[in-house]
Amino acid sequence: MSQVISPVKKRRLMSPFFFELLAIIFLVEFIKGSLLVAVLPVYMKNVLGVSGTVIGVAFALQYLGDNLFRSPAGWIAERLGFRATMSVALSMVVIGVVIIAFTDGPFWLSLACLILGTGTAPLWPCAMTGATEISGPNNSNGTAMGALETAALAGTGVGPITMNFVMEHTNKNYQTTFLIMIGAGIILVLTALLLPGRVKSKVKSEVSSSAAAAGKGLKYGFNKLRTSVKATLHEIKTTLNISWLVYPALFLQSSVIGLLSPVLTLYVSNELGASPNQYSLMLIVGGGITVLALIPAGKLIDRFGTKWFLNAGFLLCAFTLSIFTLFTALPIVFGLVSVVGIAYAMILPAWNTFVASMVPKGERGTVWGFFLTLQGSGMVFGPIVSGWLWDGVGHGAPFIASGIVMGILFFIHLFLSRRQRPSVHPRRAKA
Repeated sequence: MSQVISPVKKRRLMSPFFFELLAIIFLVEFIKGSLLVAVLPVYMKNVLGVSGTVIGVAFALQYLGDNLFRSPAGWIAERLGFRATMSVALSMVVIGVVIIAFTDGPFWLSLACLILGTGTAPLWPCAMTGATEISGPNNSNGTAMGALETAALAGTGVGPITMNFVMEHTNKNYQTTFLIMIGAGIILVLTALLLPGRVKSKVKSEVSSSAAAAGKGLKYGFNKLRTSVKATLHEIKTTLNISWLVYPALFLQSSVIGLLSPVLTLYVSNELGASPNQYSLMLIVGGGITVLALIPAGKLIDRFGTKWFLNAGFLLCAFTLSIFTLFTALPIVFGLVSVVGIAYAMILPAWNTFVASMVPKGERGTVWGFFLTLQGSGMVFGPIVSGWLWDGVGHGAPFIASGIVMGILFFIHLFLSRRQRPSVHPRRAKA
């Protein structure tokens, strides 16, 4: 049966809180896209003269910080609320950019990337938790997730385009780009300060009791914290009743992007002979189609459910990526990129909605942090496998591997969607 979004849910998605989340996601991805795609690799190599190994270590530390601290960040957000968690974390993003802008040693650059990654770690656990609390797991999650993904993709795209424009018109003055990013970071922190506290009553009592215990000694406070963590893990273990296949699926879903990201530019430039402008146009076409299709796809997902969108999206991606390297004519390649863009517009909001339906009502932030850590780990290991396939097997191997992964995800989702019941958790069934 199709689901209709109630006027109350629509008003919640139009709330200042949700728009603040969208603004924060856009600005964070704007800064990360500007640094990691447009500025930092060229700046470190051509201006500072550091080795490729140092650049790789710095980027690895950024991904490590982002993924390693997602679960703790979700747990902290459950107890301190959105405002405190996000404002402190996003201040670290500004600090990371400042260190990059005003230092030039490999140690400081690597440390700055680690700080940057750690500062962005709470972003998606908080965003997913906030969107789930606003929309409810079985109501308008598709619309909410589509809006979040749109903000993220828009920031990731606008950032590099803006920085390339600035560098072209300032004779590659990197300090100007850093100042723009620092300014965006200040706006980011100010926006985070507008977020609500939103701490649950049970968590409030835990925080209050911990504060009261502070006067009784550090040991008592540590024991209280350990007890709280154990209680949290126990609640997750007893309430998170899902198939073990969910865990590899979370890993594989993001590993596809990790497989493609290091070799896509090399393939388009070296194998297809495309110019930088043609490659930029290709990214704009693929990303633009995805962004434009996300919101309508989210609305259709709310109405008809996630099953058919995920099945179609995984199959389209599996087929398109598997045959991608068979064609060298740019018009055909542009067509294949467009198909992948449409497929991802179906996959992104549907997948997040599908995963949201498995998250128990209690400890949402912690569970989202755990899930997103699994997803993020695919982004860390994907490039390693991709580089090995590119050098050891062939330049088309990473694309075929990505298609195979999408095919595996199709079959995993087929099994999970048949196994999953309308009420995921017993407590909801009784409600």
